[in-house]
Amino acid sequence: MENKRVHKLREAMAERELQAMLITNPINRRYMTGFTGSAGYVLITENEAYLLTDFRYMSQATLQAKGFKVLEHGVKPMDSVKDLLAAANLKEVGFEQDSVTFGTHAAYAETLQSVKLKAVSGIVEQLRMFKDADEIAVMQRAADLADATFSHVLQFAKPGMTEREVDLEMEFFMRKHGATSSSFDTIVASGERSAMPHGVASSKVIGQDELITFDFGALLDGYCSDLTRTVATGNPVPELRKIYDIVLEAQLHTLENLKPGMTGREADALARDIIAGYGYGEQFGHSTGHGLGMEVHEAPRLSKLSDDVLKPGMVVTVEPGIYIDGLGGVRIEDDVVMTETGIHILTKSDKKFTVIA
Repeated sequence: MENKRVHKLREAMAERELQAMLITNPINRRYMTGFTGSAGYVLITENEAYLLTDFRYMSQATLQAKGFKVLEHGVKPMDSVKDLLAAANLKEVGFEQDSVTFGTHAAYAETLQSVKLKAVSGIVEQLRMFKDADEIAVMQRAADLADATFSHVLQFAKPGMTEREVDLEMEFFMRKHGATSSSFDTIVASGERSAMPHGVASSKVIGQDELITFDFGALLDGYCSDLTRTVATGNPVPELRKIYDIVLEAQLHTLENLKPGMTGREADALARDIIAGYGYGEQFGHSTGHGLGMEVHEAPRLSKLSDDVLKPGMVVTVEPGIYIDGLGGVRIEDDVVMTETGIHILTKSDKKFTVIA
């Protein structure tokens, strides 16, 4: 039975007049085949779908790569690709220009010789933007695990701990409950460090009367969640509470008004205009959101420079923030699925201003 993703890729190949496509990016390889091993080459032609791997993975690949002919490649994998192209009398093959280094391209050219290498950008990534029901179900479970981790950390974290201690507890909790790992290096940024949008956990000791920003996610069955909440210890200065309320207003307004058909630029403005209206536009220096899926940062982008059109099936984040050097910062983030009429929010953690012990 033909793999549905292979069918969609062949349609995209036809639009680009591609006779064959070589996929080597590990994420794209897993997306196309379901194969979770660390080594393999995918070759799609108009009539065949091959997964070439080495001896270590032959049994695994045969079980996982439904709809593919699984072959054990030779000592030099590209020799096997060359043989398959020659057998089909194919004179050109597309390659993933965004994943192939100059040196690797030179090696391909040397081996394939008379076969023309055609640079292709984003052909699989464009398919990955649209999640099917099975993918969304996995992403919901990843979001649920992020929510459970946040509930856990609210009971665990307290002044006197280091950010890294809290990070380690979060990582352990996620893995204990089924995650392969965190989606990315967990951000636990407290006090003045909360003004660092990507302030990964450090040796800093969490103090009293500070804000703490938690930005993290679970990588579960190949898909990422991405959740941000900001909480307080004690009684932070009034300006920190003020910017918390502004960011929350901007985030809720965006969620209430986000809909298919908007561009990334229009979606970004939903949050940015509110924050700028309070005089903090210069302190919101990143985009409002990004696509989410097998990688934590995918297309589409919700930014003031993005003309990406939001469509049903896309999963994006909504994460406005305000950051004041020397004082602290706030970010609040949820993961949402674009639907035919609006959005469905995957992450459910409370967003009220929370003070931990």
